[in-house]
Amino acid sequence: MKILGINASPKGEKSQTRRLVMGVLDGARQAGADVTFVDICALDIHYCTACGACYAKGECIHDDDFPALLEKMLDADGVVFGSPNYINGVTAQLKTMLDRMADNVHCQSFAGKYGCSVCTAGGSYASEVADYMNMALGSYGTMTVGKVAVHLGPDPGAIVGAENNAKALGKKLVDAIKTKWSDPAQESVLRERKEYFKHLVSLNKDLWEHEYDYWKGLGELK
Repeated sequence: MKILGINASPKGEKSQTRRLVMGVLDGARQAGADVTFVDICALDIHYCTACGACYAKGECIHDDDFPALLEKMLDADGVVFGSPNYINGVTAQLKTMLDRMADNVHCQSFAGKYGCSVCTAGGSYASEVADYMNMALGSYGTMTVGKVAVHLGPDPGAIVGAENNAKALGKKLVDAIKTKWSDPAQESVLRERKEYFKHLVSLNKDLWEHEYDYWKGLGELK
């Protein structure tokens, strides 16, 4: 079992969000998973231009670090997103990566994967930002198992308890993968989303050849 943790804080080893991502990975490792940590701020990832090349060809026009990172995500059984709250949203570095994954939305290529998210904030919106990251994971087809969100402004020491919660979340993530856990509410949304994008791709099959071939290869389209 492979778990990939992605930290989107630009503070490197001083990042409190990094501590939570590592906490999830530590819990996953203790539960028997192979874990990999990625500092996305150390990567060169260019902005999406909405050119549609990934829809048509399955390849991006940019020559950067994104394809290798995507391969790591596709190879993983579980994916962990971590970001501090920047003006009630994720950092620009993570948003840039998410925007490059539109093809993965259309193909629902994370179907069968599990994920979770962690967020730190000074005083507000940590939970909402973690929810946003889980929503992003779900938009790619992922079943999410929870989040850890903590406000450190009033109590910097709260990071210790949050780390313990992150470790528990990592163990929960591994257990969900092992047992193929399913949440009926998420399952319904994922099923509807899958049918929607199959239909959308079918309507645009002459433009989005790669995506049509992808769904056809799965036996979902004729």
